[in-house]
Amino acid sequence: MEINGVYIEDTFAEAFPIWVSRVLITAATKKWAKIAATEATGFGCSVIMCPAEAGIEKYVPPSKTPDGRPGFIIQICHPKKAELEHQMLERLGQCVLTCPTTAIFDAMGDKADEQLKVGFKLKFFGDGYEKKDELYGKKVYKIPIMGGEFITEAKFGIKKGVAGGNFFIMADTNATALIAAEAAVNAIASVEGAITPFPGGVVASGSKVGASNPKYKFMVATTNHKMCPTLKGVVEDTEIPEDVNGVYEIVIDGVDEEAVKEAMKQGILAATTVKGVKKITAGNYGGKLGKYQFNLRELFE
Repeated sequence: MEINGVYIEDTFAEAFPIWVSRVLITAATKKWAKIAATEATGFGCSVIMCPAEAGIEKYVPPSKTPDGRPGFIIQICHPKKAELEHQMLERLGQCVLTCPTTAIFDAMGDKADEQLKVGFKLKFFGDGYEKKDELYGKKVYKIPIMGGEFITEAKFGIKKGVAGGNFFIMADTNATALIAAEAAVNAIASVEGAITPFPGGVVASGSKVGASNPKYKFMVATTNHKMCPTLKGVVEDTEIPEDVNGVYEIVIDGVDEEAVKEAMKQGILAATTVKGVKKITAGNYGGKLGKYQFNLRELFE
């Protein structure tokens, strides 16, 4: 199969279940809402070594937020429910409550499988001066802070989502591959319920589980040597074609399978429009990593 003249390999991306939260952060200005969202999703690339996977899903204009202010929806994800709640408390408490003019609301809505009392726990920062209230048809807590009041919804919904949807972009040069990766990330940004948690949405490193040298037990994952262009003439099991000199990976988390599928589809379509892209493939562990398998060609049937 080819799309826009780019070969789509007959393979699949392997993904796994993860608990997902969606939080709407609003502020007096778009600038401050973006700062809070960026801080709250920091160090959220991969649960291989990060405490959670996280990213900004989308911007929400004032006309569509509860308090009529600009906001951003973020996702915070973790395989374990208790750890997800812990990460929400830390990230929202340390990175959003401390940011000027912010407020937080549940953005999972009726899609939630369960509710966590994150706002109820955050209220104790008020040291007894906090107030329970109802605003915008929601149960909230008002926490007095130097900047006025921090508003948090009492409960936040979480659900079982999907982590690890992915595809690799192979191109004639590293610059071409990066341009295509940026185009893919921009396209995925329009997909409801999906995030690309790595820096700028793009994975430069690639990795395989486990270190080759058992002496280095602190290194949980090591470089994906099969996908390194500089090693294509060095390692026997290289997967880099002769005409490829640049590879980037896009990793996607989402609230459900459909969100991840659509994100992969739109990302691949965008990447294949860049001249110099040679091939699109995906990463998997032969079905041993997770229960979700997204065949690249089936995305376009």
